[in-house]
Amino acid sequence: MQEIRCPNCGKTFMVDDTGYAQIAQQVRDSEFDRALRQREKDIAEAKERELELARMRQKEAFDQALGEREKRIEQLSAQLTGSETEKRLAVTEAMGKQAEKLAEAQRRVEQLTAQLAGSETEKRLAVTEAVRQKEKELTEQAAEVAELKNRLARQETESQLKAQSMQREYESRLRQKDEMIEYYKDFKARQSTKMIGESLEQHCLSQFNSLRMTAFPDAYFEKDNDARSGSKGDFIFRESRGGVEFISIMFEMKNEADETATKHKNEDFFRELDKDRREKKCEYAVLVSLLEADSELYNNGIVDVSYKYEKMYVIRPQFFIPIITLLRNAALGSLKYRQELEAARNQQIDVLNFEKNMNEFKDKFAYNYQLASKKFKTAIEEIDKTIDHLQKTKEALLSSENNLRLANNKAEDLSIKRLTKNAPSVREMFDAAKNESPAG
Repeated sequence: MQEIRCPNCGKTFMVDDTGYAQIAQQVRDSEFDRALRQREKDIAEAKERELELARMRQKEAFDQALGEREKRIEQLSAQLTGSETEKRLAVTEAMGKQAEKLAEAQRRVEQLTAQLAGSETEKRLAVTEAVRQKEKELTEQAAEVAELKNRLARQETESQLKAQSMQREYESRLRQKDEMIEYYKDFKARQSTKMIGESLEQHCLSQFNSLRMTAFPDAYFEKDNDARSGSKGDFIFRESRGGVEFISIMFEMKNEADETATKHKNEDFFRELDKDRREKKCEYAVLVSLLEADSELYNNGIVDVSYKYEKMYVIRPQFFIPIITLLRNAALGSLKYRQELEAARNQQIDVLNFEKNMNEFKDKFAYNYQLASKKFKTAIEEIDKTIDHLQKTKEALLSSENNLRLANNKAEDLSIKRLTKNAPSVREMFDAAKNESPAG
């Protein structure tokens, strides 16, 4: 006998070897159920991968559906048919596997029910709970299968709608292209040989003027009348913001009558157009051309020929406004950097002007300093000369003073006795006068 404790109520009861073997079998069945659920999860992930692969294949089919009209429709039909078959096979296979799993699970439930029919009340409750849980899982799996079928149905509907939409868009583009070709053929047929070039220019000018006030209110778009260099373009487009020019385009319009003997090619005008662009300091060059009317290259849209000449494009007249819009929007993205560059350039100019003014001040100061230095030197030399002259005058005055001192000394030493030393008669006269002086 084996002692077993109920995990729900905690009651302990004894079971014989047969009952214990049945419970062990239930544990093994639980492991089998977990393995079964893991297998179901793996199958669901495999289905999701298959669906993703189907979506990728559909996308590749759609990307390749830009060829010829009839061929594209046939390819789409074939791909949609093949995709639908694969999805149906996948759903059928999945449903078959699920049905097998359901049958296996049902058989397993029946076996458990039969094995536990004679067990105690606790065992019957455990079996009932296991059956209820299994039925719940089976119900959820059935709901997942239904959701998968609905998802596949929605994807098929979306694929069909996309295919129809792409077909309508392609047909609409073909009609527009055919209508545009017919329009320009009729346009050229109604023009005289003399008026062909002027008509294309007038056509582009009218297109621009119709949008000037709404789309390009601050833009400059005028005829190029400056032929000082020997040649000129047809039109120049410029636009500025905050005093900074951020876009400039040189336009050249070329057309010719169908009956013209010599047929020109677009590339015949590239060199001259590039020369005009550089001389007029334009950033871009655009050739609006009706030449080579049968060329698939030029009929497909905007053609970038910058591999030959920098920033040059060739367009048909219907792309005149779009090319301006594209180049203008691209330039607007760099406007901030252009403004910063212009501010930096102005600062550099200010620095250069400051340096120039400083150099001019230094040159003038140096010139005036040299003049002042020369005059100062001359003044010093004159002062030195004056000092020398005054020194000589001083020496002369000192010499005169010495002579005056000697003269004074000699005057002080002068007496009647010395004066009359060699004149006895005069001495006698002084003596007689001296003697008479007291008496009188």
